[in-house]
Amino acid sequence: MARGDHLVHNDRTYGCLLISSPQGHAGKTIVAVGLCKLLSEQGLSIQPFKKGPDYIDPSWLTIASGRKCRNLDLFLIPKYKLVQSFERAFEETDLAIVEGAMGLYDGLDSNGTTAHIAQILKIPVILVVNVSRMTGSIAAMVSGYQNFEEDVNIGGVILNHVSGKRHEIKLRDAVEKFCQIPVVGSIPRDIDLKIPERHLGLIPSSETDEAGSIIELIGRKLEPYLDLDNILTIARSFKTNNSHYTPLLKGGEGGLAQMNYTSSQNLKTKIGVIRDKVFNFYYPENLEALAEAGAELIFIDSLNDRLPDIDGLYIGGGFPEFFLEELEKNYGLREDIAKGIKAGLPVYAECAGLMYLCRKIHWQGQSYEMVGVIPAEVEIGDRPQGHGYVIAHVISENPYFPIGSTIRGHEFHHSKIIIHESVRFVYQLSKGYGVDGKNDGILYKNMFATYTHLHALGATFWAEGFVSLAERERKRI
Repeated sequence: MARGDHLVHNDRTYGCLLISSPQGHAGKTIVAVGLCKLLSEQGLSIQPFKKGPDYIDPSWLTIASGRKCRNLDLFLIPKYKLVQSFERAFEETDLAIVEGAMGLYDGLDSNGTTAHIAQILKIPVILVVNVSRMTGSIAAMVSGYQNFEEDVNIGGVILNHVSGKRHEIKLRDAVEKFCQIPVVGSIPRDIDLKIPERHLGLIPSSETDEAGSIIELIGRKLEPYLDLDNILTIARSFKTNNSHYTPLLKGGEGGLAQMNYTSSQNLKTKIGVIRDKVFNFYYPENLEALAEAGAELIFIDSLNDRLPDIDGLYIGGGFPEFFLEELEKNYGLREDIAKGIKAGLPVYAECAGLMYLCRKIHWQGQSYEMVGVIPAEVEIGDRPQGHGYVIAHVISENPYFPIGSTIRGHEFHHSKIIIHESVRFVYQLSKGYGVDGKNDGILYKNMFATYTHLHALGATFWAEGFVSLAERERKRI
């Protein structure tokens, strides 16, 4: 298929692919990003998804496809809501592309794996295999993945890191003879075929002005090595099984937040969202849930703006350590936020947002002044302090969550908080590290700051509570 040709899809057929691999770092993200880019250019509307809690890979998939990437995670999101989100997000598109996490069968348990997502949603899998130093053994490997669990449909294989034509022929013959599935791609070793990385993996796309050109390069380099026609044939073997989905869709109460931000000019409750190259870890559903609850979202640049006239403030995660000098220089915004919090402004902050609200951040022998409302300092190290899923129990009265409720979330931070004065914790953790291995969620007046990232489809009361608090405070003032 020539680049720039448009696929004929007048008889609209939904298709879906799940890109997985035997292990992490096999090339899933490169392949998923490349497919989103190439198939979008062929005239298809692509809806990307990412399995698991992740902000970074989705940022690249979003740019490559032109649509907001959404997460599929059964720890954070109830099964019936995950199915709703999946169905609604791509019902107006031609093709869904799901990037898996780690290896196909890796996870907390059988319910936390990429394979389980494929089973629930009936998605065909394309397995990306790093074939370095491998020939005929690939057949045994792929066959094992085909037969390990029922209802996992491995529809094809993409060979990655192929050393030459003879190597490719041996691999292709073994897979197609013994596994009876096609090889739909053969990617040679290529040092240029990569996305910039650092200690937490890929860098977020928002941190580089070259994201578009990087994705363009990935698409251009992958195109000669991918059989797009055969890949689309596998994707269109996907069939939505309504009899399978119906009991899942009826599995609980509560609706799915709108897929578009509320745009009414008559809204009175304004929630500021600090969203820029520093703070960019936001699930689309979280912002949509705030809009659905009645908020008008006002986006703020932490490096250049002052605090606008708002009723509440949401500060998400990110990598503040790479912008500390610039954050410190915007004294006006830091002062505005501190004054607002002391006056009762509702503020909800996650991870990097928590760090920003402390007095100082120390990194690589330097110290930088931050907002200063939380009586603590932050030390950033080289090793993770908290990494993985979190189960947090609400043990203290607060305006955001009902006492006695349980929050499921995740954390990944290299920083630790050194607290200088007594603080009030809202969360007691039965899983995860949080601030001190036992507690998380610092409350001061109407400010709530935590290392735990939540997902609005799992914490359904969060958005309504936040917006309701902001509205009450606006009316009180």
